[in-house]
Amino acid sequence: MSSKMHVYQTLAEAVSDHGVDTMFGLMGDANLFMVDSFVRDCNGRFVPAAHEGSSVLMALAYAQVSGRVGVATVTHGPALTNCITALTEGARGHIPMVLLAGDTPVANPRHLQGIDQRELVKASGAGFVQLRAPETVGMDVARAFYRAQVERRPIVLNMPADFMWEEANHKTQVLDVFTAPGGVAQGDILDEAIGMIASARRPLILAGGGAVAARDQLIRLADRLEAPLATTLKAKGLFKDHPYNIDIFGTLSTPAAYDLIAQSDCIVCFGTALHDFTTDRGKLMKDKRIVQVDIEPTAIGGGLHPDAALVADAGLTAETILYWLDEAEIPASGFTRELNIETLTTHPTGSDKTAAGCVNYVQALERLEQALPKDRVLVTDGGRFMTEVWCRISAPDPQSFVVTANFGSIGLGLQEAIGAGLAAPDRPVVLFSGDGGFMMGGINEFNTAVRLGLDLIVIVANDSAYGAEHIQFLDRKMDPSLTEFHWPSFAGIATALGGQGFEVRSSEELEAALAALGTRKGPVLIELRLDPHDVPRMRI
Repeated sequence: MSSKMHVYQTLAEAVSDHGVDTMFGLMGDANLFMVDSFVRDCNGRFVPAAHEGSSVLMALAYAQVSGRVGVATVTHGPALTNCITALTEGARGHIPMVLLAGDTPVANPRHLQGIDQRELVKASGAGFVQLRAPETVGMDVARAFYRAQVERRPIVLNMPADFMWEEANHKTQVLDVFTAPGGVAQGDILDEAIGMIASARRPLILAGGGAVAARDQLIRLADRLEAPLATTLKAKGLFKDHPYNIDIFGTLSTPAAYDLIAQSDCIVCFGTALHDFTTDRGKLMKDKRIVQVDIEPTAIGGGLHPDAALVADAGLTAETILYWLDEAEIPASGFTRELNIETLTTHPTGSDKTAAGCVNYVQALERLEQALPKDRVLVTDGGRFMTEVWCRISAPDPQSFVVTANFGSIGLGLQEAIGAGLAAPDRPVVLFSGDGGFMMGGINEFNTAVRLGLDLIVIVANDSAYGAEHIQFLDRKMDPSLTEFHWPSFAGIATALGGQGFEVRSSEELEAALAALGTRKGPVLIELRLDPHDVPRMRI
C-alpha cells in the first residue's frame, strides 16, 4: 500500500513500520516535523532529552535491555557533534541502534551549522546511511535498521532538512533478514580443540557477551567436564546460582579465583575478545592452552593468539564438543571436586581508615547489595568507583546489567539508566555513579527521570575529587589539591529537581535512606560521602 505524503511523514511511518514505539531525542529544525508525525500520526512515544548525546545513550540502554533496535533523533551540525562520545560508546559496545540525524540543506553548502557529517560519524566507529531522495525514504530507513542489526552498532541515517516538505509515496519496506548466523565448527582445528579440552586436567569455561544466548549449552559442557564457569564483565550474572560459578574472570576476580585461573591448564573461551582486563594483560593465559570460539572473526587474535580458534556459534560449538567427548568416552576432569566456591567468590573487605563524617565505601556496597531491590536493572557509570561495584553488586542476568564504560568515559550512566527504565518499566533501575560523572552528565538528565516518573535509585559515590587522578598524585607524593572539588550537595540537587535526596555520612544515615526506599514514588538519590584517602584502588 502506498500513499502520498511529505517526507517527514514518510520517515515517521517508515520508522513505525519497523515496530518502533519509543524514540529518544532532541528536536531542531531538521527533525521536529518528523518527531511530531511519529507521535501524532504513528502513536509513538517521544522521550525528550536535555542534551543530544543523552538521547543516543538512552537509546543504547533501551536496545540492550529490551533486545530491540534503539532509536534516537537529533538535528544537524552541533547536535550531531554532541553525539560523538555516545556513538563511540555504542560502536565499542556492539549495540544496535539507529540515529535519525538531520543535515543542513543540500542547496546551502555554506550553512552556519554545516559539517561533513559522514566523516564525523565514521570517526566514531558508527555506520552511515544517506537519505538519497524523497522517493527512497522507505528503502533508506530499512537499510539503516538492517545494518544496525547485522553490524551490531549504531547507524546514522542522514536526513537533509530541505527534503522534509517535499512529497513522496510511502510504501512499507522492511528488510526481513535472519540476523543470527549459526556457524558450526568442523575440521582439523575442531579436532585439535577437542583434543586439548579432553586432555586437560584443570579446564575452565569462560563466557563473554557474545555467548549470552548459549548459557544452557555452556553449563552442560562445564558439568560434563567438571570445569568451573566464569564470565567477562559484559556477561556478569550469566551463571548466577550455578554451584561452580566463580563470577568475573580477570582483574575483577577475587584473589582466590585469580589463583584458581592461574592454576588451570586449559581455558575454553566463548564469545569474548579477550582484552587486557580479562587476561590481566596476558598474565592469566600464560602456560595454558587457549581455545577461542566466536562468531565474529575480528574477535579472534586481537588480544592474544589462541592455540585453537573457531569462528563459529558458541552454543552449537559447545554442543559439538560435548557430543565428541561423549563419543570418545572422555572422563570428567574432576577439577570442580577440589573447589571451595564460597572462598572463590568472596572479595576481601579491606581496612577501614575512614575519616569522621564519611562512610566506608566497601561496607556501604555490601549493605546496598543486601538491601537494594533484587529484580533490579543495574547500570554503572565509568570511573574509579565502579570496579568495586562490578565485583560486589549483583545483576540478575547480563541483559539486566548495563556497563557504560565501553569507551572509558565517565558521565554516561544516568542517561543510560533512563533508557533502561523505559525498556523495563515494571522493574527498578539502580545506577551507581561517581561524583565527577554525575556532575558531567547526570544532573541535566536527573530531571528527565523525574518528569518520566521512573523508578530509579541513584547511588552517587562522592569523594569530592576526581579519584583516579587524586590517587596518582598521592602515589607520587605530590599535592592532589588540583583534583579536589567542593561540589554542591547532590542530595539537595536531587530534591530540588523533583526527586528525593539523602546524604549519607554514617551507617545510621545509610539505614535511614534504605528504609525510605520502601515508600519511594519516583527517582531517589543516595549520596555516599566518602574519604578520598580511603577508597579501594581500581582493579583494572
